[in-house]
Amino acid sequence: MNIEEIREYCLTKLHVTEGMPFGDDTLVYKVAGKMFLLANLEGPLQLNLKASPEEVADRLQHFPEAIPAYHMNKIHWVSVKVEECNDIIRLKAWIDRSYELIVSGLPKKTRIELGF
Repeated sequence: MNIEEIREYCLTKLHVTEGMPFGDDTLVYKVAGKMFLLANLEGPLQLNLKASPEEVADRLQHFPEAIPAYHMNKIHWVSVKVEECNDIIRLKAWIDRSYELIVSGLPKKTRIELGF
């Protein structure tokens, strides 16, 4: 996947916004103001994705494209070298999981207001 495909995929999800709060080199996707994906725009494409601690450990152990998250809590986030990921279905599943974790962590009132 390239950055445009990732961008299009993220924007299909409910209540997702994109922005560049950290400068022109990092694209950020949020749901209800909470980040679920960060993408660098300089150098080889990498994504930071939220995951459970068990999922982070599993990805780091079994998938060479997964590395400890850059500038994030390494227990709950993992970085993915997109160019080294040959499985688009898996990458989309990891993006979906990151989104789902953020949505499930929203206050109940917010989830109801947003229709989740």
